[in-house]
Amino acid sequence: MTIKEAQETIDRWINTTGIRYFNELTNTAILMEEVGEVARIMARKYGEQSFKKSDEAVDLADEMADVLFVLICLANQTGVDLTDALVKNLDKKQVRDADRHRNNEKLK
Repeated sequence: MTIKEAQETIDRWINTTGIRYFNELTNTAILMEEVGEVARIMARKYGEQSFKKSDEAVDLADEMADVLFVLICLANQTGVDLTDALVKNLDKKQVRDADRHRNNEKLK
């Protein structure tokens, strides 16, 4: 599935099954909540925190997909073409960071 297809698929789902989009502020809060759930898993799986019994069945991929879903909702609501935005962002990074990481002593 392309990013464009994902944006179209989610828009169809929201306008049928989901009834309508939550407002942008609500979706921003939901996005922060979903990112927090990813952070919780990362801290426990790759960091120094341990899992609680209630956390043992968490699914990192599913939580990341939740983040992506809400981000796409916000893009749809605000008229952002994520394919175009990502291409422009990668172009910016290519120019800005052409030598930055190569010359970073911390990465060697």
